[in-house]
Amino acid sequence: MTEFLIRKANMIDAEPISHLLSECQWFTYKDLYSEAYIQRLIQKYYNVERIKQEVSLVDIKWHGYYIAEMGGIIVGAIGGGMIDDTDGEIYVFYVDPTKRGHGIGTRLLDFYTKIQKHTFGAVKQWVSVAKGNIYGIPFYEAKGFSFEREEIAYDSDVEDNDLSVVYSRQIGN
Repeated sequence: MTEFLIRKANMIDAEPISHLLSECQWFTYKDLYSEAYIQRLIQKYYNVERIKQEVSLVDIKWHGYYIAEMGGIIVGAIGGGMIDDTDGEIYVFYVDPTKRGHGIGTRLLDFYTKIQKHTFGAVKQWVSVAKGNIYGIPFYEAKGFSFEREEIAYDSDVEDNDLSVVYSRQIGN
């Protein structure tokens, strides 16, 4: 079994998180979207300054980043928040592509789900996944998420051709 630590991210993690998320964007979406579109997403959402803010700002709508660390290197990151009184959502979740299959994603999801359930009272969990994401969709389905609908991705235009499939699962009573 691969040894890794899951913990809440802090300010010094912002640059490695930015690097990981950028690399994961290219790996996951290189065959789905244009280079310009991927670059725009990275610049807007995964720049170091934004991640620094998101690491330091934690509330009911954004719980901060939680990371998986292996040998001092960040190999996974997850974050999200509550979308109403009972429903939590995963906004960002990636694992280093070279570390897939080691249980990192499963442990990160389980850890984060407990936070949403026990700290924030979530009974249902949502996630939006890029349509055609051959890594995310099977993972979420294997973890009990069910397809709900298809929609234009958050902060996207129709011409971007960025469609999401929305999934949910029950995590409490």
